[in-house]
Amino acid sequence: MMVEVVVWTLAVDQKNQAPVVILKDADGDRKLPIWIGPSEANAIAFDLAGRRFPRPLTHDLLHQLLKGLGARVQRVEITELKENTFFAKIFVEHAGQILCVDSRPSDAIALALKAKARIFAAAQLFSDELDRLLAEASGREDSPEERAEELKAFIENLNPKDFGKFSF
Repeated sequence: MMVEVVVWTLAVDQKNQAPVVILKDADGDRKLPIWIGPSEANAIAFDLAGRRFPRPLTHDLLHQLLKGLGARVQRVEITELKENTFFAKIFVEHAGQILCVDSRPSDAIALALKAKARIFAAAQLFSDELDRLLAEASGREDSPEERAEELKAFIENLNPKDFGKFSF
């Protein structure tokens, strides 16, 4: 069974300084933490703040390509957790057909925010173990404003080397 979720907040894992997107059950208080990369955190943070980058990021580009082809993101689903890795699917509608595409949750969430599509998570992903990990990762109960400031500081202090090596 799928549960509709919303992006509740972004936080930084206190242990390893990794960004975490926290999804919240749209009709309740259950939360689902998903550890993500810095570039996806940046894209999600900008979208949540209603800001745009001067040049399109990958998620912007994908959203514009889909729109240009007459397709739309219908919904995304966070489907499972295997060996500490979350899996997701993006459902794209085009000409009356639905295409299901495998995705990382961070990319699916970023694209859903761009496309204003609904986000769902499998009910079995909400568990006491994830609640414990969430509490452990946060290390304390911050207000949403404090978490936003912490993430902003994390993103502002990113080094280009954090994104890997690129050769041109």
